[in-house]
Amino acid sequence: METGTARDAELASALRLSVMRLSRRMRQERSSRLTPTQTSALASLERHGPMTLGEIAAHERVQPPSMTRVIAHLAIEGFVERRPHPTDGRQVIVEVTEHGRDLLADDRRRRDEWLTARLSQLSSEDLAALNQAASILDAIASI
Repeated sequence: METGTARDAELASALRLSVMRLSRRMRQERSSRLTPTQTSALASLERHGPMTLGEIAAHERVQPPSMTRVIAHLAIEGFVERRPHPTDGRQVIVEVTEHGRDLLADDRRRRDEWLTARLSQLSSEDLAALNQAASILDAIASI
């Protein structure tokens, strides 16, 4: 008889593979204008608001010099704007421009359209199961 731990490990493996495949496929639907790292930094800025380079690096779990290069590229492309820090002249504050917000919105729209088309091919039972699974997966990611 299979133990709960073995069943959990088997489910974990199956979920890991499925989530990775879906994630890879969703990334393919993104705009090819930015790397995943650039897109992630831009999305963090949109989600959390204006930040210093160090704060962005901490959110993205990368070293500040790496984030400096990412932000420099995003600024050249007009996706972010840098301005002086109000109290610390050694730092800058970075925020998303309207152009950057438009790019993120377009990327989300493209991925939502792709996923909506795939979901439309599923049965109502499968859709109900995915609806329930979505909140469970979100809870797992939040732990």
